[in-house]
Amino acid sequence: MRAIWKGAVSFGLVSIAVKLYSATEEKDIRFHQVHRTDGGRIKYQRTCSVDGEVVSYDDIAKGYDIGGGEMVILTDEDFADLPLTTSRAIDVLQFVPADDIDPILFAKTYYLEPEGQAAKPYVLLRDALKDADRVAIVKIAIRQREQLATLRVHEDVLVLNTMLWPDEVRTPEFGFLDEEIEARPAELAMAGSLIDSMAGSFKPEEFTDNYRAALQEVIDAKVEGREIVQPEETEEAPAAAIDLMAALKASVERAKKARGEEASPPAKKAPAAKKAAPAKKVAPAKKAAPVKKAVKKSA
Repeated sequence: MRAIWKGAVSFGLVSIAVKLYSATEEKDIRFHQVHRTDGGRIKYQRTCSVDGEVVSYDDIAKGYDIGGGEMVILTDEDFADLPLTTSRAIDVLQFVPADDIDPILFAKTYYLEPEGQAAKPYVLLRDALKDADRVAIVKIAIRQREQLATLRVHEDVLVLNTMLWPDEVRTPEFGFLDEEIEARPAELAMAGSLIDSMAGSFKPEEFTDNYRAALQEVIDAKVEGREIVQPEETEEAPAAAIDLMAALKASVERAKKARGEEASPPAKKAPAAKKAAPAKKVAPAKKAAPVKKAVKKSA
């Protein structure tokens, strides 16, 4: 991995020199835009919308649209004078319980590695966070943008999660929120039963990106010149749920079958089968078995 940032964590009067690494990477399959007939890469030119001339990178500046067709142009000098006091520091602001932070605020994840002689204070902060069962709220500037972030421990490594600012989270404004819609107690109980039947421990390695795997298969087939076989659908699409309670019950049963558990409702229906005992008196049909044997003997 290549460090993308160097600085120091300011923990009270303690300074911890660290390097910042991207902790995640997208595994999405990327494509280039090409000419369909000969596979040539498509190139784009940076042209000015006013005079139509091709513009070099040196002549490109940042512009802020203030509306009405007017633009404010900012240069590198304008950005250089901004008061980013956290440009090379990760300032710890406070320590809070992890549950206080809504996951919707999290953006990107980075690993922190101690640099030089900073291993001892690094381990000190790491173990202190573990013992306190809290995360640190910090500020950091990455690529000239100040961001709020958290410091927490993951597999004995300090992890920095950048966060969105509160005004960057949109307010959900949906019509149904103004309607008086309530779930019945029986429906809530059945939904709770469904949740219990599907409960488990999250193991991310058990989940795979089926689309990416199928797309890679298509690409490999193209490379190798093989025939692409379309896999058969193994699961039918669920029918539209008309009765919410019935759909919940069916979901519980399916979840239990998937886990190899015996469904509870059939066990309750067992007495009904006993009431139909008179039908079992037709068991003399089983005595007809000797007739089959007799047929075999005659053969």
